[in-house]
Amino acid sequence: MVDKVLKGNGLYWGWLTLLLMIMGAGAIAYLVQFNYGLGATGMSRDVTWGIYISQFTFLVGVAAGGLMLVLPYYLHDYKSFGRITLLGEFMAIAAVIMCLMFIIADLGQPMRAMNVILHPSPNSMLFYDMIVLNGYLFLNVLCGFVVLSSEYRGIKYPNWVKPFIYLSIPWAISIHTVTAFLYCGLPGRHFWLTAVLAPRFLASAFAAGPALLLVIALIMKRTANFDVGQTAKDKLVTIIGYAAIINFFLLGCEVFVGYYSNIPGHMHTLDYLFFGLVDHSTGVMHNNLVPFMRASVAMGILGIIMLFIARRQKSDAMLATSCILIFVAFWIDKGLGLVLGGFVPTPMEHIVEYVPTVVELTVTAGVWSTGFFILTLLYKLVVAVKRDSEANLKVS
Repeated sequence: MVDKVLKGNGLYWGWLTLLLMIMGAGAIAYLVQFNYGLGATGMSRDVTWGIYISQFTFLVGVAAGGLMLVLPYYLHDYKSFGRITLLGEFMAIAAVIMCLMFIIADLGQPMRAMNVILHPSPNSMLFYDMIVLNGYLFLNVLCGFVVLSSEYRGIKYPNWVKPFIYLSIPWAISIHTVTAFLYCGLPGRHFWLTAVLAPRFLASAFAAGPALLLVIALIMKRTANFDVGQTAKDKLVTIIGYAAIINFFLLGCEVFVGYYSNIPGHMHTLDYLFFGLVDHSTGVMHNNLVPFMRASVAMGILGIIMLFIARRQKSDAMLATSCILIFVAFWIDKGLGLVLGGFVPTPMEHIVEYVPTVVELTVTAGVWSTGFFILTLLYKLVVAVKRDSEANLKVS
């Protein structure tokens, strides 16, 4: 079965070659960071989490987004998701692997990851984050490959795997809930100290994950002649649209609480993100993230409107564009604004802005390329097996 990933056209091999080149550049940049230390990054005493952790936070949501495919297909026997469910499970595998790689990059020295295992601290959310992430990776690898190998042999997946499939459903919610608790459990950071952070994380996850999957499915339709079906696409549009609307509603709740109640900790960060914040000790305006956050809101709203128009008009091009807009909007919102904005101002009311270095950006590009490399191989395998199993059914 694995030999199927070794067969492909020039576009397939060219794409893999490009990803390998970016991965190589990322590996070189990581060696620079490994030898020099985290001083090669833009992080500091006041901004201890940079682009690595922001990407980790966003990708946990992408991984959790696979739940919106597993839940209808396995729990409600929704057959229209038959061609896309495995794609969601394998996307979760690639996303969790990227999450773990970003954590290793952020630690500086990879062996520090062993401290969580050798010196466990059950009162730390990092301990539980380690459990849920690795557990979710195990569940998706187990369930995904057992179901795929069963399809390859032309039989139904065994009953013993069903408990693991059902377990993966609440587990998907747990990985993003625990990640949210990492932030809202820090009382010194007012912007994160909110009870709606976990629901907001889940809402953005259920929009961004399926949006990325739908874009990839549309690309596969053009390049690999693999169509997931119009019904599945329409249902995904519904899931993405409503989840995105809920996410903006929760963001609006944050804005209302901050400004109507005049809570300085919330107001200052929101000011910094959307309008800029003046450092009263120097008189300097700090607004690095303002263009990104305003673009995030505009792209998100435009993407939601275009999403439902695309479904009505049955336009794959508009559908792909709307999903890209939503995905990028939530990447900016959670992958930049939420994490980086939470450090402004500091608990001492100072403004310290963070700008990633070339080393960080190159390592980040390398990790993303690694994820897409793994995803490409897994999807190549899924498409080949699906085609063979469907061809066998037609013959029989």
